[in-house]
Amino acid sequence: MKRIVISAVNIVEAGTLAILRECLTCLSNLAENEEVEIIAIVHKRSLADFKNITYIETTWPKQRWVNRLWYEYVSLKKVSKEIGPVFVWFSLHDTSPSVIANRRAVYCHNSYSFYRWKLHDLIFAPKIALFAMFTKYIYKTNIHKNDYLVVQQNWFREAMSRIFKINKKNIIVAPAHFKKSIIDTVTNANDLGSSDIYQFLFPASPNSHKNFEVICKAAELLEKINISKPYKIILTVSGSENKYAGWLYKNWSKIQAINFRGFVKKEELNELYKQSNCLIYPSKVESWGLPISEFSAYNKPMLLADLPYAKETAAGSNKTAFFSPEDAEELAMLMERLIEGDEKDLKPIPLQKIEEPIANNWNELFTILLRD
Repeated sequence: MKRIVISAVNIVEAGTLAILRECLTCLSNLAENEEVEIIAIVHKRSLADFKNITYIETTWPKQRWVNRLWYEYVSLKKVSKEIGPVFVWFSLHDTSPSVIANRRAVYCHNSYSFYRWKLHDLIFAPKIALFAMFTKYIYKTNIHKNDYLVVQQNWFREAMSRIFKINKKNIIVAPAHFKKSIIDTVTNANDLGSSDIYQFLFPASPNSHKNFEVICKAAELLEKINISKPYKIILTVSGSENKYAGWLYKNWSKIQAINFRGFVKKEELNELYKQSNCLIYPSKVESWGLPISEFSAYNKPMLLADLPYAKETAAGSNKTAFFSPEDAEELAMLMERLIEGDEKDLKPIPLQKIEEPIANNWNELFTILLRD
């Protein structure tokens, strides 16, 4: 019987928690039909509780980064000995723990090591700036002891291979496939967002790397010129969430076109997708950029940061233009043309062929990891 250990000691929320749940759903089904034993090392079992899985809870003090590193590089080695022979040890959160296993793999989803942080990140989001500074060194520890790295995009594979001198054949691309339920009830997506007011949308959390300010600066430029048609810009921040959000609101809340909407639940976001004419996505770093995938299903215009993650996520879309995430004038020009009904800047983005190894779902991923 093959023993599989999933190490997820630092996963408690958001996208990484969704990844953990998807992973354990797959393994729960696998254990029902195959002779495998599944052990999950998690912060709390209640976060992702599935049958056919043995859980080890690790409620160490999460507020201190040093606790996490000690557990990963010291404590887990003892745990791995106590578990007994392990065929696959799969760490779901960037670090490569010091463990004893026949085969090891790590899911690399943190792209902050490729983020060119600025002084304003230290002011508004020092944690993100520190991630950008030190993620590369955290990745580096034990990384060559893995048999496989798992990443979401091909550009990430190329970057990890280049930086850490790892053979690309040992880096599995596992794209983040989104659920298409958001448009299940839509009969004609092209008819949506056709009101008299041209509506732009940027749905994101109020973090400095999301780069809300380039949209605000573009709106400021647009307000100074004579545009014949009405428009508005929906931002999913209110201004009260944190220091960065407060800075945005203080500097640009007087711009008439900007609507500081605040946090929206999934159902409301789906309605905003339907109502909006164009998605703007200026984030400077992402491991995927889920709103791009979700909005592209509506076949409506998208203005995206001219960065590798956005180009790969937008592959297959039909009406997309890219702009420098530092250039508010370029973004304002693209927005003005769309408001005026000129879509000449929009182009189809061809699908990209991704070389093996690639896993299109969790079953395919574990087929690779468990291969004799």
